[in-house]
Amino acid sequence: MTDASPARQLSGEELVSGLLRLLDVDDLGGDRFLGRRKPGGVGRVFGGQVIGQALAAAERTVPEDRPVHSLHAYFLRGGNEDYEIDFRVERDLDGGSFSNRRIVASQLGKPILTMLASFHRREPGARHASPMPAVPAPEDLANERELRRRHLDKLPKSQQEFVLRQRPIDLRPVEPERWTTAKRMEPVANTWFRSMAALPDDPKIHRAVLAYASDMTLLGTCTLPHDLRWDKGNVMSASLDHAIWFHDDFRADEWLLYACDSPWADHARGFNRGSIYTRDGRLVASVAQEGMIRPIAPKA
Repeated sequence: MTDASPARQLSGEELVSGLLRLLDVDDLGGDRFLGRRKPGGVGRVFGGQVIGQALAAAERTVPEDRPVHSLHAYFLRGGNEDYEIDFRVERDLDGGSFSNRRIVASQLGKPILTMLASFHRREPGARHASPMPAVPAPEDLANERELRRRHLDKLPKSQQEFVLRQRPIDLRPVEPERWTTAKRMEPVANTWFRSMAALPDDPKIHRAVLAYASDMTLLGTCTLPHDLRWDKGNVMSASLDHAIWFHDDFRADEWLLYACDSPWADHARGFNRGSIYTRDGRLVASVAQEGMIRPIAPKA
């Protein structure tokens, strides 16, 4: 087996420190913010990065007692890893208990993402929640990098380094066969995830990390019933929009279950939704996304 991994493996603390720097936008004044480039990033910017940075920028303009309860983002153009990202925040509303912010992310003067975020002062109310699926514990599962390493020989050399890249998020798929087999499956994907190291106690950081991680594994759910695979090179994909509803408090450095399903795909698009649970079964966030999954002829 060919080992395409880098010579030195970063520790979990180093990976998470890099993620925190990436999500900590610079305040330029006048509700303008600057998002850093990912060190070593090549090609298109990861969508979760743009959402996490946009949320961090918006939260800088809202009182501390109003945590975000929802965000709705549209990806307009693919971001380029060669450039930093400019964020402009508009203060559309500051009401008695809700605030609303409009965010535009741009590179080279062109918008790559627009987002609306709503913030709500906590108050009591009626309560119910869907139960968490019954799944194995994360300690009983292999992480996605190890699963990919086991099947490295089946990938072209051009993809091996990409597949084995280190992530600041530990992903433990409940259905490992969706990472290692070409067979068609039901559009259901359950994954445990958490940061690779401890995070600061600031709840805004945990929300930003969840926003970042919420773009992982989700789009692939709608491809599972079809012969569309990135490692086969027969699909062109991109996130089109992304929405998150934050229901309750959580820590992103403790295990969270991302329970995803896809009720529909057609017209080269697929719709995906996800529920995020704490280990003790609390539903703390919901996610929805539509993405492009355009079939293409593999390159020779």
